[in-house]
Amino acid sequence: MTRPVTVAITGGIGAGKSEALAAFARHGAATLSADDVVHRLIAGDAEVRAALEERFGTTDRSRIGEIVFADRAQLAWLEGLLHPRVRDAYEDWFAGVGSRVAVVEIPLLFETGSESRFDKVVVVTAPGGVRRARSPAAGGAREERLLPDEEKAARADFVYENAGSLEDLDRFAASVLEAIG
Repeated sequence: MTRPVTVAITGGIGAGKSEALAAFARHGAATLSADDVVHRLIAGDAEVRAALEERFGTTDRSRIGEIVFADRAQLAWLEGLLHPRVRDAYEDWFAGVGSRVAVVEIPLLFETGSESRFDKVVVVTAPGGVRRARSPAAGGAREERLLPDEEKAARADFVYENAGSLEDLDRFAASVLEAIG
């Protein structure tokens, strides 16, 4: 089996990365969400759960979020625990994908230096007001550690401003898949 063309979707909080991932799925691409992988690790990986219990006294994602977003050292520790496992998960997933194109939503793609692991990068952006309407975390402290949309867009193969309809987003996904070949 040949490796699929690998595409990463990234963007800021509330930009619509998950909707973009769904649009690619509707057009036949195999899809995976790094956030879903993290949720599975926290819910079901015994080693991850034990490390979280030891470090934070809990495996509750909300409580862990409160801790790590208030303390950069704790966030760095958590990312050190999870990011290598997420990379392993999507690399393993690529090996088993039967589709011609495999798309992974990775919120921290550039921030983790993972863009070189993908053949193509899609950046999804949206105006600030739209993002804040979609997510209360948009524009907040969690975004301070993210690269600005302009820098992400400059490093991407494809950029989509997600302020229109789902039909517009579907047309964009179809055009990317067509361009990939």
